[in-house]
Amino acid sequence: MGYDEEYFKGEEFQELLESYEMAVQSGELPFMDADDLVDIADYYSMQGSLEEAMKAVDYALDFYPGATLPNVFKAREALMADDIPTAHFYADQIDDHDAPDYHYLQAEIWIAENRIDEADNYLRQYAHSVPPDECQDFVKDCANLYINYGISDKAYEWLMRSKGDDSDDYKELMAHILFGLGKYKDSERIFNELIDHDPYSKYYWNALANAQFMNEDYAGAITSSEYAIAIDPSDAEGIISKANGLFRLGNYEEALKYYRRYSENIPDDEVALLHQGVCLVNIEHTEEALDVLQEALELALPDSEHLVAIYQELAFCYSHLKQPEKAMEMMEKTETLPCDHIEMLVVKGHLQLENGLVDEALECFKNAIVRSDNMPAVILRVIVSLYDNHYVNACYEMFQRFFRYVRQTEQDYNEGYAYMALCCYDLGRTAEFLTYLREAARRNAYEARLVLGFLFPDGMEPKDYYQYMKDKLNQ
Repeated sequence: MGYDEEYFKGEEFQELLESYEMAVQSGELPFMDADDLVDIADYYSMQGSLEEAMKAVDYALDFYPGATLPNVFKAREALMADDIPTAHFYADQIDDHDAPDYHYLQAEIWIAENRIDEADNYLRQYAHSVPPDECQDFVKDCANLYINYGISDKAYEWLMRSKGDDSDDYKELMAHILFGLGKYKDSERIFNELIDHDPYSKYYWNALANAQFMNEDYAGAITSSEYAIAIDPSDAEGIISKANGLFRLGNYEEALKYYRRYSENIPDDEVALLHQGVCLVNIEHTEEALDVLQEALELALPDSEHLVAIYQELAFCYSHLKQPEKAMEMMEKTETLPCDHIEMLVVKGHLQLENGLVDEALECFKNAIVRSDNMPAVILRVIVSLYDNHYVNACYEMFQRFFRYVRQTEQDYNEGYAYMALCCYDLGRTAEFLTYLREAARRNAYEARLVLGFLFPDGMEPKDYYQYMKDKLNQ
């Protein structure tokens, strides 16, 4: 959830902040109320200055070691670092065990420990002692606890206990919960309402961009992120949102610019470097991609969930540079990592095929299909690999068998039609091309845009592809 931007912009807080910073600059301990120092810490957190935020909290604890809010701040920072024992330590330092924030923290620690039922029972019991005029805020605070940990169903359950209101904080919470439940369109609608109230909130614009992105409205997400960037040109979330939108639209050169801009602000994010590498691969700057991906690999921790993707992209780079042994070495690194090992077999086969190792590639493909029990997604990946390696006739024949297999097994599978359309286009099978083009646009607009978009004017929606191409071919 967002910070209280309006309060931070206000004269009262600005005077408080100025007084604090003057004291720090003069080398004095800023003697202030503990809650005011936590407000200053929250402000620094909002600005991305965690070190300054922690200083403010440490000052508060120097004067008020048992104060509630500074200890809660430190405990939550520990929880963000997955350091449960330290969170317990700071919870134990709190003197006032009747303070609402103490109870919220206890529940949050249990949530972080995945003791969801215990946390829920604890909050339900505590609810009996909450004064009636504070119940609405209590319910919203409980919902906030759950949504911050991605437990959207529980958050929704708690929020439904409230009477509801027209306040922006209630709407924002509901919008985040709906987003977590996968109701992106409803979430988008509420964030638009919030923006009508506060058009200069970068948090609302970024949240709207996220909802649009998840709803596959990438152009809309880019526009929303641009508003966030206009409000704050150094806003990392807005910059990465725009980069991700451009990436999904296949505009790799522009996406690369924004990923680089993001990395200037957040240099130790291996994911941004990974995406830079993918962009560079797609615009055929392979050696430069190799350097960036090696940097991402150096930054990634041993348990990073992105290691598999980094090794895979490194393998692609080495393969493009005609170094198949090095590519296979990268793929072997994934064998001990948690990932879809069947997918890795397909990738390995693709790279072998790319380097003319046909027998080895076919063996990998066969193993992948058998191990997946003829899963359509795996078969499709093999066929696409054949196409990418210019085995277009073999690709066409396999697609015919593939769609027969899908129909016979009565699987409602909507992928592959755009690739078959492209295959028919390359082979000059015009009537079949139009048939599969229409099916691709109807069944899977994202795949149609990704695979066939280069054949159509920029910005054209997939639903218009068929008529446009039919008219063009009949001219």
